[in-house]
Amino acid sequence: MDIKKHIRSIPDYPKKGILFRDITTLIKNSEAFKYTNDKIVEIAKKIDFDKVAAIESRGFVFASTVSYLLNKPFILLRKKNKLPADVHSVDFELEYGKATIEVHKDSIKKNEKILVIDDLIATGGTAEASAKLIEISGGE
Repeated sequence: MDIKKHIRSIPDYPKKGILFRDITTLIKNSEAFKYTNDKIVEIAKKIDFDKVAAIESRGFVFASTVSYLLNKPFILLRKKNKLPADVHSVDFELEYGKATIEVHKDSIKKNEKILVIDDLIATGGTAEASAKLIEISGGE
């Protein structure tokens, strides 16, 4: 199955010059959604990791399935001021502005291996910020 055929592209969203990839068209198709999750789980089974981390918010859609099916703890990497307890934070740049990503300080233990899942990668800024966040939390 060609997953790309199930992802809608929206030009100039959220601002002019950005081509937004919309996964709602993929997740509303049960066959495409199942196929995508099966592929992610297949890849994850080959990786040595302790916990699954998801990037807000569309990463939650796929990471929760991986966490459940592989019986791994699930942690949230969220936008600024969305987590209620003490957090580690990393600021980063997006295609269309600046942002901050956070994780609870007690979510990651020293030397834990974290598998990070998001819906897609545009510039890699969020993925890079997530890696930094995991490192300052003591994880790998």
